[in-house]
Amino acid sequence: MIDWLNQSITFAGIATTVLEILGFLTGAICVYLNTRQNVLGWFFGIINAILYVIVFWQVKLYADMSLQGYYFFTSIYGWWMWLYGGKSHDGISVSNTPTKLYVIFVIIFVAGTLGWGFLLGRFTNASLTYADSALTIASLIGQWMMVRKYLQNWIVWIVADACYTVMYFYKDLYLTAILYAVFLALAAMGYVQWKRDLRKPESAAI
Repeated sequence: MIDWLNQSITFAGIATTVLEILGFLTGAICVYLNTRQNVLGWFFGIINAILYVIVFWQVKLYADMSLQGYYFFTSIYGWWMWLYGGKSHDGISVSNTPTKLYVIFVIIFVAGTLGWGFLLGRFTNASLTYADSALTIASLIGQWMMVRKYLQNWIVWIVADACYTVMYFYKDLYLTAILYAVFLALAAMGYVQWKRDLRKPESAAI
């Protein structure tokens, strides 16, 4: 099965594998559905996480590989939260990130990047240790914010996706780099859409 997934093919003029194509498709569907606040996005997120564990293991991006495990479990949690979260257990709505959380996010980002980057550099043959770690920690934060439907999660993803696009081109994961460029566009679209939805309750109240 793994041999078939790793079969080299040319897709849209780009040398890639079946595995990376499946990761591309499931990832794009996942993020698009998330911008629409469709809970099925979490299903595709689960499948995408499984596929990319294999992709990142093969190119020695171990921080990104471990991140997929986090995506797997938070996708299950996000699915539940969007359907049954909130005080009335009928799902949660878009809201602004509580101000007090920003300090916590900064501490987590700095400590996580330095700590994880050091461990990867010291004990593994990982590539781009600190850059990969920084983007991994940013993604951890962004994913948790998305689960909670905090509007500003899309700002985190816009920055992270732009950096990921550059990193994956550097690692010759061209299709994945294009995928993250698509993620970047979808994140911008998601911010606009969620901001519009955030204003709806206010307009209704008026």
